Amino acid sequence: MKHSRFALLGVLLGLALGANATELKVGDKAPAFNLESTHGGTYQLGEKPVVLAWFPKAYTRGCTIECKSLAENGHLIEAFDVDYFMVSCDAIEDNKGFAAENNAKFPLLSDPTKETATAYGVLNERGVPSRHNYYIAADGTILAIDRIVNPATAAEDIAARLAELDIPKVAKEAAEADTDT
Repeated sequence: MKHSRFALLGVLLGLALGANATELKVGDKAPAFNLESTHGGTYQLGEKPVVLAWFPKAYTRGCTIECKSLAENGHLIEAFDVDYFMVSCDAIEDNKGFAAENNAKFPLLSDPTKETATAYGVLNERGVPSRHNYYIAADGTILAIDRIVNPATAAEDIAARLAELDIPKVAKEAAEADTDT
């Protein structure tokens, strides 16, 4: 009897993990989505490259460190012609408060249904997204995936990866105009 319980547990665990068995890889088309943004409205893949920085849960230690890195050093990412977002399965109200608490000027996206997290294969055994970064070209192709993310150097690491991927920088005149407004 004891053996059959472990076998059943193994089968159930395998089924749960099997949902993520078809892991996305570089060169795949990124799954489409339409997620609510802390800046109002919704966001979907658009006409420029995108960085999706998945994070487990608002107000937790590692996620706060990551959000502060992106808030304090976001200018490094903004030097590139990309849109970047932190994304979680938290409710939009939680992400709005979390963004405000950490002075995040960039949008956070909410996936409370977990449909997008499932499509990206980031949900872990605790039912929250693992900390992964997806770099997506303007045509929707996945350019790179970081499955190991250091929250403390998140902004610096994203900027370095964007440079490695030869993502164009923002025209200097446009960047200066943004800082003047």
